[in-house]
Amino acid sequence: MRHSKNTKVFDRKKAARVAMMRSLAISLIDKKRITTTEAKAKYLRTYIEPLVTKARVGDLAARRQLMKVLNNENAVKQIIELAPEYKDRPGGYTRITRLGERTGDGAVVALIEFI
Repeated sequence: MRHSKNTKVFDRKKAARVAMMRSLAISLIDKKRITTTEAKAKYLRTYIEPLVTKARVGDLAARRQLMKVLNNENAVKQIIELAPEYKDRPGGYTRITRLGERTGDGAVVALIEFI
């Protein structure tokens, strides 16, 4: 039974969902802002903010934990360089702005960016 299972599925198997979130997170770290659907942006926020919190520590253990999640050395370096900007901030490192509906399928599109 699916009692108390609150994970978004996005009509994907777990491996594809993890790969999608990893890809979105790496793109967000690389470009500082990306455009995606609102549902994916909201789910990405819960994925990326703990990573920034870990990167604020910046030691070897944090680097290895980030590498385990992101699996991309360049993205890990970039997020560790980005993290000192948020030393005094207790959370809420991203902002989501709705942009309207996509013309093809009517999905609500949003911009997610680092504050």
